[in-house]
Amino acid sequence: MRAITQDAYGGPEVLREAQLDKPEPGPSEVLIRVRAAGVNPTDWKHRAGQGFLGEPPRILGWDVSGVVEAIGTGVTLHKPGDEVFGMLPYPFGLGSHAEYVTGPARAFVPKPTGVDHVQAGAIPLAALTAWQALNDTADLQAGQRILIHAAAGGVGHLAVQIAKAKGAHVIATASKSKHEFLTGLGVDELIDYTSADFTEVVSDVDVVLDPIAADYRSRSLRVLRKGGILVSILPYDRDELVAEADELGVRAELMLVEADQAGMQAVRELVEAGKLRVEIAGTFPLADAAKAHAQGETGRTQGKLVLTIN
Repeated sequence: MRAITQDAYGGPEVLREAQLDKPEPGPSEVLIRVRAAGVNPTDWKHRAGQGFLGEPPRILGWDVSGVVEAIGTGVTLHKPGDEVFGMLPYPFGLGSHAEYVTGPARAFVPKPTGVDHVQAGAIPLAALTAWQALNDTADLQAGQRILIHAAAGGVGHLAVQIAKAKGAHVIATASKSKHEFLTGLGVDELIDYTSADFTEVVSDVDVVLDPIAADYRSRSLRVLRKGGILVSILPYDRDELVAEADELGVRAELMLVEADQAGMQAVRELVEAGKLRVEIAGTFPLADAAKAHAQGETGRTQGKLVLTIN
């Protein structure tokens, strides 16, 4: 099979196309012929040596949309020929930037009707991150106020839609050029972070979703109401942030996304109900994975980048 591998840390140029043996599914696993796979910030961060995986070589990629090719011993949920999508176990179950990948059968659910593999391949990691942050961690409720940073990004624009589906009042930070897009997703209040300090115009927020870190986390604690919660999807420097939150009478939670069949099913239902759609920022053939990484690292992507495999 063709796969995108890296033998060393570095920029996009360390990615190369290689011919490798097709994997075989083990017990409770499925073999999937990958049709599309999202490219996420975690991919280029791990490529550059900023992640959890140790030394290369490796095949990156956690998002999967494709067709079940074979099943391992004990699998009953999927059959060869089924169209499925899901996220490989994060962070150590990677490998979707290839023609074939194996993974736990219960990491996958049927691909939503009405969307193609490109759309389905863009959804899993970002949507699961948003779902687990807002539903499982923050327990976001109808009528609550949520501030979503980087709201036009991969996780952000899906979090906006999940929050709206839950009946929340959504406040978003994004550059002015992305406000029209976010208004179309239902955002109630918009803040241009290039011209306004969100701490001066927002207060009494129930939930903040932070995919940025830096000083955004500490500043965001100060716009929460008493008892409110900040959820950061960049789980480092935890102790200092939690201590600061405790002093202010709020909560800070730092999370990593997890493979989650129930979460994937919830995401699938939102997609099929027309309440969740993914914005495709660009598609690239598998061989052009380095170009996808380079575009993603500009930090100006609206939505998701996807590798397509014929």
